[in-house]
Amino acid sequence: MTLLAYAGAALAEIAGCFAFWAWLRLGRSAWWALPGVASLVAFAGLLTLVDSPAAGRAFAAYGGVYVAASILWLWLAEGQRPDRWDLAGSAVCLAGTAIILLGRRG
Repeated sequence: MTLLAYAGAALAEIAGCFAFWAWLRLGRSAWWALPGVASLVAFAGLLTLVDSPAAGRAFAAYGGVYVAASILWLWLAEGQRPDRWDLAGSAVCLAGTAIILLGRRG
């Protein structure tokens, strides 16, 4: 469930942020902000589905997923192929996510 929540949150956050990018940087209509806001609300709601007793830990672990999903967005939505540094950085971030999620706690 955690991985699905993180994947959905990443898609919602990136789509919401991109809506504002399209409006403010690409000259699209201000109406793009409406689905952007809805998407960002969905993002926040999806993060609450993560099974964690501490919000900060859930948010920190999500960070690596967000980075990797952003690189995927770069490739699939923006048509820019990630380079080795993009991929290496994403791998490091996902390793950090795994450490946070799977680390043994006393």
